[in-house]
Amino acid sequence: MPVEVFGPGYAFLPKDDLLSFEEVIRLVGLLVPLGVEKIRLTGGEPLLRRGLEDLVAMIAAIHGVKDIAITTNGVLLAHHAEALALAGLNRVTVSLDAIDPLIFSKMNGTGAKVERVLAGIQAAQTFGLPVKVNAVIQRGVNDGEILPLARWAKSSGVDLRYIEYMDVGETNGWAMAEVVSGEEILNRLAEEFPLVPRAPAYRGEVAAYWRHADGGNEMGLIRSVTQPFCRDCQRLRLSADGKIFTCLFAADGFDLRGILRGDFSDESLKEVVRNVWQSRVDRYSEERGIVARPKAEMSYLGG
Repeated sequence: MPVEVFGPGYAFLPKDDLLSFEEVIRLVGLLVPLGVEKIRLTGGEPLLRRGLEDLVAMIAAIHGVKDIAITTNGVLLAHHAEALALAGLNRVTVSLDAIDPLIFSKMNGTGAKVERVLAGIQAAQTFGLPVKVNAVIQRGVNDGEILPLARWAKSSGVDLRYIEYMDVGETNGWAMAEVVSGEEILNRLAEEFPLVPRAPAYRGEVAAYWRHADGGNEMGLIRSVTQPFCRDCQRLRLSADGKIFTCLFAADGFDLRGILRGDFSDESLKEVVRNVWQSRVDRYSEERGIVARPKAEMSYLGG
């Protein structure tokens, strides 16, 4: 959430425009019988939502939910880690693009301190929450942090995923020349770390993974620019204001808020979602450079 956009004068949505926890729970409860097993709370920054621990506990009580995760910038994580663990959270993903404070600040864009994020990661581990770190690598900005991040992750017992710099949204000034490919990242890592590939844990796993040959944590690559995985994508995203998106690179979603607040039965709502999912044709990462279309911002849609 860049500070130049979300500064003190930014007008956030009125509370009534956001889905209530009860509305979210109703929808999750209807999606589980349709095949949803994993729930991820993401951003913007989910820890800014008051009472998020209560939402986690409500999701954890739904029969059939097998995994609840959160993706956060980590700034508030130390304060919330214990309550999230007690509520039933299974794991945490933290966005951390650099260990060097100056490079981290440049990539982060919000004035956050890397020390605070590292403290949040340590707190999550203290309370038994497995931590995975996502690092977006941008050439000329933080590509010098590939190996320092790997060294830190190995010593900290944290799984680390490198993400190719993507053209999510319309405001990040993306250029293909700034993409460090997954192959290049892997080659740099192999100069220092003996790595052993592991098979995908399930169909649709977004990252390819390697383990350290001497044991310990994993390192992964998300290569949606150079190796798109649209055909195996299984993710459905729900925005805070009630739209469902079938692609991270979509311009807009299908608005469910009116249906959730209208006189619609659970079966009618399930049928709407089923039709949206079955009629999806998204494959933006395969069409990159061929088809031009506007895209929702990451700060709105999450990862």
